[in-house]
Amino acid sequence: MLTVQIHIQDECKTEMTICHVEQLYSHHRGWLHNWLRGKLGCSEQAADLVQDTFIRVMAARSNIANLDQPRAYLSSIARNLVIDHWRRKELEQAYLAAISLLPEQEVPSPEQSLLVFEALEQVDKVLQSLPPATRQVFLLSQLDGMTYAAIAEQLDCSVPTIKRHMHKAFFACMQVELL
Repeated sequence: MLTVQIHIQDECKTEMTICHVEQLYSHHRGWLHNWLRGKLGCSEQAADLVQDTFIRVMAARSNIANLDQPRAYLSSIARNLVIDHWRRKELEQAYLAAISLLPEQEVPSPEQSLLVFEALEQVDKVLQSLPPATRQVFLLSQLDGMTYAAIAEQLDCSVPTIKRHMHKAFFACMQVELL
């Protein structure tokens, strides 16, 4: 009996959440779309990010019924999505620039390009999650090809400190099974 009661309560909460999201959507969708269009310069991309914003609202399952500042809440979510959008676009442009330098016979197929790009997105997410010092050490080592000693000298720290940063970075990358 208790299980049924809890299940019914959960269903009611879900229905209430959906109702509140629908209200939030109908009241603020237009404003959010205009705000995003101003940031992105493209109505279609803005529409996509409006949808993504409300998907995040639904996924968060937070109490949106009593929001004091719904626009601040929505713009905070949307701002993070815009940052992700620009980061993804920057990454895509760098990848396309790199493959444009390859001889024609070495250019990856569209399927291979998609897999590489998805892996690059995962690496980027991992790098963004790292503390700034760890990210800097990792990039100096892996992108610039610097030795640990050279990095330590440049950053004015010890080689063991550099090794700790690299260990932390590699461990984070291994968590998403990329390296």
